[in-house]
Amino acid sequence: MTECNTSPLAASLKRAQGWDEATRVIMLAGKSLPVLAPQLRTAHTRIDGCESPVWLMCQENGQFSAYSDSKILRGVLAILLEQANMLSAPERQDFDFECFLKKCGLTRYLSQSRNNGIRHVIRFLSAH
Repeated sequence: MTECNTSPLAASLKRAQGWDEATRVIMLAGKSLPVLAPQLRTAHTRIDGCESPVWLMCQENGQFSAYSDSKILRGVLAILLEQANMLSAPERQDFDFECFLKKCGLTRYLSQSRNNGIRHVIRFLSAH
């Protein structure tokens, strides 16, 4: 299994002191998310099981793009995609995204329903 390294956005979240600062870091991370163009937000790119709509796709160059209407979810996606985009496809298959989320402290800021949706996102990232 690939070692659980921390990306720069995740490292910022890990350093956050308290709920307010963590929320600010997550929201700012969302602004760095590579946006999935509106015409690509289709039923084919929508991730089922998420509390808020999430569209996610792997570009031809192997990089991921995503979008969600939820500012918090965009931040979570930015943190996950930054890490996923640092890895090759074989590395993503072996990468422990659950460990990554725990290591950066993200899981403590997500509701149970958001955690369930993020698991669907992780499955997609690991499979592509």
